[in-house]
Amino acid sequence: MNSSSASLPGEDMVREGLEDLEQGRVTDYSLLVLIASPRLRGLGLTIPERKTNVPFEHQLYERLEERLGAGAHSYYNGLIRRIVSYARGMDRELSRTCQ
Repeated sequence: MNSSSASLPGEDMVREGLEDLEQGRVTDYSLLVLIASPRLRGLGLTIPERKTNVPFEHQLYERLEERLGAGAHSYYNGLIRRIVSYARGMDRELSRTCQ
């Protein structure tokens, strides 16, 4: 990630998720980055490949449900909104620098 993305919403989650992936840790943020990996790769980020039989979305939701019970749904949706917001912000930043 470049320094221009430092102020983007969700940037902290992406950084932490990438660090977790590099360390081989399965965390909420690493799963979130893997869920968004096609979009993030399209924006120039390097996301490690991970193979799995269970979709990353399901893995994340199950982790949240274990911890939060009925609150998992709204928390999951909030995480997805933040990563989408980050990707949109990155896209705007890249558009500005390419002009």
